[in-house]
Amino acid sequence: MNASRKLIIAIDGPAGSGKSTIAARLAKKFGYVNLESGAMYRALALKAMEQGVSLDDGEGLRRLADSTVIELEPHGEGNRVMLDGRDVSQRIRDADVTAAASRVSMHPPVRQRMVLRQRELGRDGGVVMEGRDIGTAVFPNADVKVFLEADAETRAERRLRQNGSHSSEGKQQVLAELVARDERDRTRSASPLIPAPNAMIVDTTHKTIDEVVAEVEGIVKMVDET
Repeated sequence: MNASRKLIIAIDGPAGSGKSTIAARLAKKFGYVNLESGAMYRALALKAMEQGVSLDDGEGLRRLADSTVIELEPHGEGNRVMLDGRDVSQRIRDADVTAAASRVSMHPPVRQRMVLRQRELGRDGGVVMEGRDIGTAVFPNADVKVFLEADAETRAERRLRQNGSHSSEGKQQVLAELVARDERDRTRSASPLIPAPNAMIVDTTHKTIDEVVAEVEGIVKMVDET
């Protein structure tokens, strides 16, 4: 890596495609900051749930975002997520917050506010940012754009392993939730989930984490050398 050049690396893809893991590994490898856009939406969703703000109230959620401080602090293999000074790293991974975050992120006023914050955090480069619209909306001029894909069944199995579950009933429920979320993300009016025109597509379905990291690392190095 060119030490004097700090890149903006955008990694997009659907839930369960491996974005968070790959972004964390790359950030650690290059000495970059790992910005999780999903964690920011989860934190806002958690605050909305705690304060009784309707997940269907776009303006109310936007006002809530204006009065909320969300910080991402590097920690181990990922980030510590701070919500108004409180560590919510574990809580925001729970199923109810995950579902709420998907609804919160659909509102254009909320996305506009969060995108502004994300751009502030990454404007100087030296960041790996993952989400669903990083290469298309947040950083359309990112130096590197990668879109991760994987079939729905594989993504459901990954989620089950993360949760320590292996039941067939649990898999069907997670699969149904992923398919529903894919539909919401791909059809929403604000920044739908689509690959950027110049993104490199990486299918992670039959690849290990190490294989995907190596492939994306190769893409980054190729861009850095041009």
